[in-house]
Amino acid sequence: MTTYVYGIARGEVPDLGDRLLGIGDPPLPVRALNEGELAAIVSDCPPELKPRRRDLLAHQHVLAEVSGSRAVLPMRFGSVSSSDDDVRSVLAEHADRYQDQLNRLTDRVEYNVKAVHDEDSVLHQVLAEEPELRMMAEANRAAGGGTYEDRVRFGELMAGAVRAREVRDAKLVEEALAPTAEEVRPGPESGGWFVSLSLLLGKDAADPLLSAAADLERSHPWLKLRINGPLPPYSFVES
Repeated sequence: MTTYVYGIARGEVPDLGDRLLGIGDPPLPVRALNEGELAAIVSDCPPELKPRRRDLLAHQHVLAEVSGSRAVLPMRFGSVSSSDDDVRSVLAEHADRYQDQLNRLTDRVEYNVKAVHDEDSVLHQVLAEEPELRMMAEANRAAGGGTYEDRVRFGELMAGAVRAREVRDAKLVEEALAPTAEEVRPGPESGGWFVSLSLLLGKDAADPLLSAAADLERSHPWLKLRINGPLPPYSFVES
């Protein structure tokens, strides 16, 4: 059976016994593989590993439990090795690199920020900024909607203008929020959002980020932001 890796901890981790269960159905016991001054937090890996909600939450729970008493370098869901021995070998071979990353990420958390446009608001904003499009819309309205060709052409131009607005607003969001973070990286990709950012912050340093996001939404009402965190700093772990 392969070995599922939740994270890498600093220091020797005592036997976790039956007190901590991880992914799987039924949940599999979590154990520590100690190697030198590091320990990998692992369990057996189910034969068919899929990102089910139950397992995603179990992965998060294991990291939260272990990181409550020590620094932990979190692995993303789905990190699998061929055996316990291979995990120990990797810990020994890359010990200095893992220690450096633990130093950098101790007492740090990740916040993910996604942005989307309010559809009605952004269309009004585009028309306010593009006189040619506004004139076309008015001409089509005066002509009872315009011809099919007129409507198709107007729709194409509007779609292009909205995409251009997304590019500009993605830069705007990053420029507004980046000063609140120690590091910024592209966030996990997902549909429906025109930008996703991962920000590295001190564990008690979220207030400037939340204030900057609120200010940005107030000054740009066509922007809608979703902030998720605090999370383990997955995006800032070097593979």
